[in-house]
Amino acid sequence: MSLLVKLDLAPTGEPKHSKTLPGRLVSGDPSYKTWEQDSSRADSVKTGVWEATPGENHSIKGETFEYCHILSGVVELTEEGKEPRIFRAGDSFVMKPVIWPAILTP
Repeated sequence: MSLLVKLDLAPTGEPKHSKTLPGRLVSGDPSYKTWEQDSSRADSVKTGVWEATPGENHSIKGETFEYCHILSGVVELTEEGKEPRIFRAGDSFVMKPVIWPAILTP
């Protein structure tokens, strides 16, 4: 196992195909392709290339951080209660996990 992983930004292998999960679709019919290129820390850190077709869906952030670098196209992301943000080819951003408050009981 190497500690240095070079990403293939134009992968040619067969991707994993997926669609929007039930209940999350807002409009359109987006589909997704994922080329996973590395996995570590018991699958808690994954690296690869992800592609989406146009559409709108609700994304629910779990307990993971997600670093994104846009290779081509445009994405508009809107956090609940905030203004939309647009990211284009060449832009990078991090989506932080949702931290749920702990409920303590005696």
